[in-house]
Amino acid sequence: MTKSQSTKIPLVAIVGRPNVGKSTLFNRLTGERRALVDDQPGVTRDRNYGRMTYLNQVWTLIDTGGFEPDPDESILEAMKTQSALAMAEADAIIFMLDGRDGLTPPDHELADILRRYRKPVLFAVNKVDGPRHEDKTAEFYALGAEKLFGISAEHSYGVGDLLDALIEVVPGAPEEEVELEETTIPRIAVLGRPNVGKSTLINALLGEERHLVHDQPGTTRDAVDSEVNLGGRRFVFIDTAGMRKKAKIDERLERFSVMRSLRSLGRCHVALLVMDAREGVVDQDARIAELAVEEGRALIIIFNKWDLIEDKEKRRQELDQAVAERLPHAAFAPVLTISALEKKHLGRLPGLLEKVIENYRRRIGTGELNRALEGWLKQNPPPTGRSPLKIYYLTMTGVAPPSVVFFTSRGGKVPDNYKRYLLNQLRSTFDFTGVPVRVYFRASGKDRHQAGR
Repeated sequence: MTKSQSTKIPLVAIVGRPNVGKSTLFNRLTGERRALVDDQPGVTRDRNYGRMTYLNQVWTLIDTGGFEPDPDESILEAMKTQSALAMAEADAIIFMLDGRDGLTPPDHELADILRRYRKPVLFAVNKVDGPRHEDKTAEFYALGAEKLFGISAEHSYGVGDLLDALIEVVPGAPEEEVELEETTIPRIAVLGRPNVGKSTLINALLGEERHLVHDQPGTTRDAVDSEVNLGGRRFVFIDTAGMRKKAKIDERLERFSVMRSLRSLGRCHVALLVMDAREGVVDQDARIAELAVEEGRALIIIFNKWDLIEDKEKRRQELDQAVAERLPHAAFAPVLTISALEKKHLGRLPGLLEKVIENYRRRIGTGELNRALEGWLKQNPPPTGRSPLKIYYLTMTGVAPPSVVFFTSRGGKVPDNYKRYLLNQLRSTFDFTGVPVRVYFRASGKDRHQAGR
């Protein structure tokens, strides 16, 4: 499905000075704690994308880094650029203002910038906790607003009126059409430690600098969704905050970012584990891979910054060995070496994603499975002894991830080495590249009946 064929979901950017309540409103409208909320200015560094549904209509919300006209730090300058990019991208803009602080010079400057975009703008004066406080909004008419909406993002006061006005200027996409499409669009979580190049990879695929790329580790604090069209196929990429060892996470902000990264695994079909080719596989990488497997996600391993490696053949052998030794539970995952910064060796990724997703969702009929099982048992019969093991049949009980059940004698108790043999045969007969396969052994009905006699 190409982008031109898809349902157009309008984009609504929430912009404003730092700490005026943009993330609180974003969380209120999307119904989940997607954006970081903290009293520290500049907490929402990147554009954070979320879905809002109201009266059976759907919009994509963009929560931006706060606007500062004269930032002192380089990352604030980058946040200012991100806000400008979001405003250019949006179909409508919610301009958040602070009813407690009152009108400020940065508000005037941002209003001037908004006028240049010629987009519908809804002026929302936040921290107005009820009708008695509506007088806080009056001074903001000086910004040129025809109508002001006094709201409390924290307590929902006035939010319904704001959304009714949004429908008037930019109606949302029909909810039923959106839900139908979302069942077909794969979601890809980009995981890894800080500063390994996750955002650079997504920017290379997008062809734009949607995600902050900064040499300060941890620049991407939130999980950020981006839709990418690769070869006519739509994917949603989730760029996560870098995962650090717990000992290094001493601020509640960093702890919450790691929580968001882990939660991204619950929202995705495929995890891309990005590592620095110079550093190889470290303990934290192994833990991330283990989490992905535990969650039943398809997995692709990517070693980035390949352009910085001199002896590539030797380093590839070292990395393959490191993966085999440090990530044995992820032996099914294909390995790519890339340079996201230089956009090199990315050509294999779209095809590999297609293949892995197909494997992840593939359903194999019981007849086909049992014809294969017959050959496996002839090639290597089950162990014998005082109570010979019998494998009666197997069936597929689920997909995404694939799950199969072998029905056996001995109450489903099978030696570990024979379990490994059957799993290896399953993988070699049917292509499960990049996909964890969950295998269960159960007593057959016949065996249970005999055991009960």
